[in-house]
Parts: sequence; structure tokens; C-alpha cells
Amino acid sequence: MGPPWAARSAEWAPARLPLVFMALWAAAVGLELAYVLVLGPGPPPLGPLARTLQLALAAFQLLNLLGNVGLFLRADPSIRGVMLAGRGVGQGWAYCFQCQSQVPPRSGHCAACRICILRRDHHCRLLGRCVGFRNYRPFLCLLLHAAGVLLHVSVLLGPALSALLRAHAPLHATALLLLPWLMLLTGRVSLAQFALAFVTDTCVAGALLCGAGLLFHGMLLLRGQTTWEWARGQHSYDLGPGRNLQAVLGPRWALVWLWPFLASPLPGDGITFQTVAEEGLLAS
Repeated sequence: MGPPWAARSAEWAPARLPLVFMALWAAAVGLELAYVLVLGPGPPPLGPLARTLQLALAAFQLLNLLGNVGLFLRADPSIRGVMLAGRGVGQGWAYCFQCQSQVPPRSGHCAACRICILRRDHHCRLLGRCVGFRNYRPFLCLLLHAAGVLLHVSVLLGPALSALLRAHAPLHATALLLLPWLMLLTGRVSLAQFALAFVTDTCVAGALLCGAGLLFHGMLLLRGQTTWEWARGQHSYDLGPGRNLQAVLGPRWALVWLWPFLASPLPGDGITFQTVAEEGLLAS
């Protein structure tokens, strides 16, 4: 069977590997930004007030980004530690043979996490964890502030990249912008020029990806759906935009986007959810 530490390390590797890659990429972005601002062309020309506002915006974005990452990774969206014995009755409950437990409606087993997730939406490959009932709010806020940070970095790197592209012929500049790896491997650009183009490209692509994800999950949020329910056209839990927002973001749903540590307790427990049919019966 092998020693227990070998099994633990085998489980650790696939779960933590995406975080390692993300940390390395974030470090590369930070180093490139520091090089451009300190040793390179420097920041875009701004007045004292504009520079102060830009620094305040950067600090606000970074604090929100790091705070939501921490909350997302600390929150356990699984059934681990949740008392489900004796509650596995009623419509929507199912039995999970992998977990050997009854699981409530809207839950599902994740092969990567190896456990059932309460109100499972999807498994986030970039962060190596499932998105579910307890960490859906920091995930949404993370998408918002990650898009903001990446756009801000792209703006700061823009003047340096623009000067680099102007120094080359149009075809050469286009190839550097679209295929920086090819230009580096063929010896057409230096390592510093490649790093600037590559980091800017990935920041712009990341901002677009986060923005698209935020729009998609914002639609699901307003409809009271998970990704699984949206793919199957299920609207059983759509109680209207206002109540759908409170079900995921809590009573202070309009303010949680501004600060990750704002208290806004979720109204449910991740096990039972009010359906449209039950809402109609209560109204009648």
C-alpha cells in the first residue's frame, strides 16, 4: 500500500499545482510591472492628483483581490463536516456511492475534489477547487477585481509596449504582439522585449476571460441557477432577481463587491432551497 505520506502527497499535487502556476504567473506580472515602472520607461505621465487616485485604486483592487482569493480558498464548499444523516428524504436527494452518503438537491460529486459539493456550480481549474455554496460569493468578487487588476496592469504597461511596437516595422510589431514566443525562439526579439509583450498579452487575455466569466455568472446569479442547471434549462430555484441575489450574496449584496470581509450572512444552509413551486404555494 505504501506509506501514508505518499498518499497525502499524491492528493496534494493535483490540487495545489494550479495554484503554483498561478502564483508563478502573478510573480512574473509583478516583476515585469516593477521593472517597467522603476527601471524601464516609467509610469504614464500623470498629475499629482491623478497619480494619488491611481495608487489608491491599485491598493483597493489588490486588497480586494487578495482578500477574495483567501476567502475562496479557505471556504470548504463540500459536505465535509455537514450533518446529513437522517435528512436524506424528499425530492432531489440522491445517494453518492463514492462518498457513501445521501446528498441534498443541487449538490454533486466532483471527481477532482473527490467529494460532493453543496450547490455545486463547477470546478475551477485555475484555483484547483470547486465553486459551491460557501465560496460562490468570493468567486464572483474575485472575477470582478481580477478583471480590474489585469486591466490596470495592462494600462500601466501600455506605453512601454506601444514604444516597443513603434520601434519595429508593422509586420514585425504584429508578430511580436500576437506570437511573442515565436519571435523569441527565432531570435527576433530580446528576452526583455518578449517578457513585456507576453505579460501584456496574458493580462489583456486574462481580463477578457474574467470579464466574460463575470457576465456569465452574473446572468446565472440573477436567474438563480448553477452552471449545471443552466445547461439543462432548469429554473426551479428562480425566485426573482432580488431574492436570487440575497441567496448567494446575503442581505448586503450591493456592498460585498466593495470589501471582501463585510458581514453578509447567507440566508440558507446549502442543504435546503426554496423552489418556485413552494413559493407559489406560500403566495396562495
